[in-house]
Amino acid sequence: MALSTLSHPPLKIGQVATRSGLPVKTIRYYEEIGLLAPNVERSPAGYRLFTPNVLNRLAFIKRAQSLGLSLQEIGQILNVHDDGQLPCGEVKQHLQEKLDSVNAQIEALETLRGELSGILSGWQETPSPEQSARTICPNLQS
Repeated sequence: MALSTLSHPPLKIGQVATRSGLPVKTIRYYEEIGLLAPNVERSPAGYRLFTPNVLNRLAFIKRAQSLGLSLQEIGQILNVHDDGQLPCGEVKQHLQEKLDSVNAQIEALETLRGELSGILSGWQETPSPEQSARTICPNLQS
């Protein structure tokens, strides 16, 4: 549907930036990578013109990013939506993968915390000359 035939006048990029709270540069980038495709056209003079629906789309993108989804993952979700399907299953799958990744990172950080605590609890301010001669830092290389 052409933007000019909609009941609401199209929005210019500055208006979209103000209403969405996103920088113009970000909106341009999202448009360039195809995240805003069904909601943007070009005027005869080459200006970007957006449907008011772009604000909902940008809010979704911001929320999805805040949950750790990449722009590529967000694009996949939006493609499902643009095909006329409710993308909740796709969203759930990506969020489950993100949760699994976060849990793995937490586990790795807990392991690192234990290792660091162990090193610091056995820290020797003045290692023996024998240890110092064999290593760069005996506390790390014991």
